[in-house]
Amino acid sequence: MAGGLVGLFDDVAALAKLAAASIDDVGAAAGRASMKAAGVVVDDTAVTPAYVQGLAADRELPIIKRIATGSLRNKLLFILPVAILLSEIAPTLVEIILMVGGTFLCFEGAHKIIHALKKDDHDHDVPAAVKGPDAEEETVSGAIRTDFILSAEIMVISLEEVIDEPIVSRAIILAVVAVLITIVVYGLVAAIVKMDDVGLAMTQRDSDRAKRFGAGLVAAMPVLLAWLSRIGTAAMLWVGGHILLVGSDELGWHWPYDVVHDLEGLVHDIGSLSGVLEWLVNTGASAVIGFAVGAVVATVVDQVSARRGTAAHT
Repeated sequence: MAGGLVGLFDDVAALAKLAAASIDDVGAAAGRASMKAAGVVVDDTAVTPAYVQGLAADRELPIIKRIATGSLRNKLLFILPVAILLSEIAPTLVEIILMVGGTFLCFEGAHKIIHALKKDDHDHDVPAAVKGPDAEEETVSGAIRTDFILSAEIMVISLEEVIDEPIVSRAIILAVVAVLITIVVYGLVAAIVKMDDVGLAMTQRDSDRAKRFGAGLVAAMPVLLAWLSRIGTAAMLWVGGHILLVGSDELGWHWPYDVVHDLEGLVHDIGSLSGVLEWLVNTGASAVIGFAVGAVVATVVDQVSARRGTAAHT
């Protein structure tokens, strides 16, 4: 009896170790997948604060909470099941969808740069309806629609990283990624949009040091948002271009990525910095390709929009 009980404990311990190892594997895979989607995450973080600008301060956090809930619903109820199904029955289609998403990222990044150079960049302005009685509903629905596109790209990029995992592990990993990224993005967004309120509160204190720090926080808010937008734009071009490079290579069109590999080879043997230099070459090449593709798409979109506008007025 004792021997049987000891054997049972051994089996339980073995199962516990196996479960722990599986959890570790899932956690590691989720971490890798999340990092792969980092470029889109930065843009998602940069985009969302614009939706609550101009609203009453006491409604900012409730609105962010509603947007975060909608984002999580997008990822878990709509995007995740479709992504898992496609990865099981048509994995090549996942690669094509990923490339379509990469092209969209390139377009978004190039569009921002082109219109910023023209000084008519009004992307992500607060909706006009924000001043009306339906301001909150309009803001939330608009933000969730934008989030759906970014969330889909995050999930597909993450799926590409773990597509060789068993289907159950794949689903668990993507669910972990969905929850993790939503918490990180909207936690940061909440901190960013309340930063000026914290600063204003500190300026009311008696301490001169607190007043100076609070004034600095208020002044830093627009600077932080501007830099987040720039970093997000650069990340979109880099990630989008890299997706197109890798996707074209996976689908049999090898020469674009071969050229990049040749460029990496030029800095391969430059001492301890070779790894960093190779990454910079790859990232730079991806960003250039991303901007080139995005500029073409942006030009086509602008031409089509202009023609539709002309036709509507005739």
